[in-house]
Amino acid sequence: MVVVKRLPPLPTVSDIIRLYGLSAQQKLSQNFLLDLNLTNKIVRYADIAQSSCVCEVGSGPGAITRSILNATNAKVLAIEKDRRFLPSLELLSDATNGRLQVCHGDILDFDWPGSCDNIVTPKPWDSTGDLSIIGNLPFSVSIPLLLKWLRYLTIREGPFKYGRTTMTLTFQKEVAERITAPPGHTQRSRLSIMVQSLCTAKQCLTLHSSTFVPRPKVR
Repeated sequence: MVVVKRLPPLPTVSDIIRLYGLSAQQKLSQNFLLDLNLTNKIVRYADIAQSSCVCEVGSGPGAITRSILNATNAKVLAIEKDRRFLPSLELLSDATNGRLQVCHGDILDFDWPGSCDNIVTPKPWDSTGDLSIIGNLPFSVSIPLLLKWLRYLTIREGPFKYGRTTMTLTFQKEVAERITAPPGHTQRSRLSIMVQSLCTAKQCLTLHSSTFVPRPKVR
């Protein structure tokens, strides 16, 4: 039996946003998921191994972060570009007894070996690795980031240095449809072919725009 170490009582994510005077910035394409029922559902779809390490991209105020920490015993590496969110993430880190490590930086320039070599053990390529990636991706970086990861995948570097890394990511609806479009589908594109030639891609969940704060002007 696996006993999950749950978080102690903490201010709600909404309270954290008010306490630190946080808001989404349009120039960073920030749209937050604050409903823990939804973030819990995303984490369940991710099917994270209890002993793994999770890299969360763009943690923001930490709603998905909390869901990961409450659902698993995994170590979490939270990567956040916006300095405004670091104090609230550090508050969450202090409550986890070392399970959450906060990293200030841009995921597009992230140093995978420097950050992960001490906490993730490489596995043979024919087995699922101990690293999982999860994130509510800003719309402006989602495709460039995906293409960069696909390039890493072909040479088994970056996050794929450690084995077959799973990724659970949010995309704009049209982008997700292109990623998963089967042959002959109207949304089939070069992106579909590139992703599906290297990965098993599927849509797990459709989130309505009203679930994001602020509500995005895209589907």
